[in-house]
Amino acid sequence: MKLVPLGDRVVLKQFEAEETTKSGIIIASKAQEKPQEAEVIAVGPGGMVDGKEVVMQVKVGDKVIYSKYAGNEVKLDDQEYIIVKQSDILAIVE
Repeated sequence: MKLVPLGDRVVLKQFEAEETTKSGIIIASKAQEKPQEAEVIAVGPGGMVDGKEVVMQVKVGDKVIYSKYAGNEVKLDDQEYIIVKQSDILAIVE
């Protein structure tokens, strides 16, 4: 199966949480905070959304930082994805 976002939606695959700190301390999986960094998996067409023209500024393969509580989590074929609006993406990491 494949996720195809509509409008100004973007499908993200979240990067794995760090298991150790920079000083070498191992973090328990329950205490790990999910990173706000992800890879763009699919991008909607943009176009007219709520009466406004939306031009998609991200593309598949971009590394992005998104808002902490943004989007909806979806599980498909044992993979977890997050579907967010483009406006919930804060920056592209280059």
